[in-house]
Amino acid sequence: MPAVAELVAHCHQRLGLPGFPDFPGSFNGLQIENTGSVTRLGAAVDAGLHTFRTAAAAGVDFLIVHHGLFWDGAKPVVGAQRERLQVAFAANLAVYSAHLPLDAHPELGNNAQLARALGLAPVRGFLPYQGRDIGLVASAPADRATLRARLEAQFPGGVTAIEFGPERPSEVALLTGSGMSAMDSLAPAGLDTFVTGEIKQSVFNRAQEERLNIYLCGHYATETFGVQALAAELSQRFGLPWVFLHSACPL
Repeated sequence: MPAVAELVAHCHQRLGLPGFPDFPGSFNGLQIENTGSVTRLGAAVDAGLHTFRTAAAAGVDFLIVHHGLFWDGAKPVVGAQRERLQVAFAANLAVYSAHLPLDAHPELGNNAQLARALGLAPVRGFLPYQGRDIGLVASAPADRATLRARLEAQFPGGVTAIEFGPERPSEVALLTGSGMSAMDSLAPAGLDTFVTGEIKQSVFNRAQEERLNIYLCGHYATETFGVQALAAELSQRFGLPWVFLHSACPL
């Protein structure tokens, strides 16, 4: 059985941790340790109480998440936070979190994995954050109808299409999760087609005015790729079984 330290070292090396910039308080890396060894891997988007209970029931003792436990600095360990930790300790569950590093990674990242799932070839990085590109620009299919059809096949839960841009995009910008941070960068970069998880209502007007195609596929749904890719890689390298812990999150 591999040790937790071995898995953490591999994840750090692959994702460029420590040192990859992220939002204040996100704390990428090992957030909860277990007693030291790993027998079963799990992957999930969110480090919520339901996820921890599902992981415990599945016999997972090393859980990879995209949205970790810590975002707002130190807080009292009460309520749901106490319950989460209690479940983790009882199940000997280690938790490893990777946020922006697992969006931006050129192979394992949410953006890269989504582009691959859509049959789009990565072209260049997009949207720098503290010196690191957290978005991706990919080649476009023949027309936006083809892109929309591929998205609808990939995301059967629903795709919202806002189509005021060209019928034949030259490139496609991708930013999984929330797309608001990219809105000011699309037009200056010459980008007219954007795939993301969610945006604010006001963007509808901007899409009309700036002649953009925008496709909203769900924050949760667009961020299921990276954790699975990392878990699959760990599984192959260390000979461990793994499972994706799906959530019914519709957002």
